[in-house]
Amino acid sequence: MTGDHYFTAEPTTPAQPRKVEFSVAGRDYTLASSAGVFSAARLDPGTAVLLRKADLPAYDATGPLLDVGCGFGPITCVLASSAPAATVWAVDVNQRARDLTAANAARVGAADRVRVAAPDDVPADVAFAEIWSNPPIHIGKAELHELLRRWLPRLTPDGVAWLVVARHLGGDSLHRWLVEQGWQVERHASQKGYRVLRVTR
Repeated sequence: MTGDHYFTAEPTTPAQPRKVEFSVAGRDYTLASSAGVFSAARLDPGTAVLLRKADLPAYDATGPLLDVGCGFGPITCVLASSAPAATVWAVDVNQRARDLTAANAARVGAADRVRVAAPDDVPADVAFAEIWSNPPIHIGKAELHELLRRWLPRLTPDGVAWLVVARHLGGDSLHRWLVEQGWQVERHASQKGYRVLRVTR
């Protein structure tokens, strides 16, 4: 065992390349993955619920869109495919995850529209029409709250954020906390123990 987590900046776990296959909105995806990133062997069940139940961006959306905690890039690739005119920012602390996301963006023909970045490398003046995240619950509640305080204020005035959180990992308490912070929060869907939250100003 190593001390690596999916939120480790520089994983030391051997890469062990693999492929993850899934379908969203009638499109099939085959993406590269690897040990040392979040849900390396399959599409995470929470991510699957989010992509199935949230409202994907309109075909003519231009963004910018943001995927927080992109992992190997499934949300990023679906957003870029759903909105072929949009710029998608893919943010992760994990260098291996960022490299995989960049490679997978190229796989789906979106390399020119996907901006892969470490959190501190996203320009401060970029505001996002949509923010998508299966947030890293296991970093701890304080760190999770800090992450959301960092990114949610970067929504455009009429922007929307889509979050998925397992009920048993605090989905309902996160909903309440977001409301306490002044956000408008709707439980858009529940499936397989996950809450899909729609967050607006």
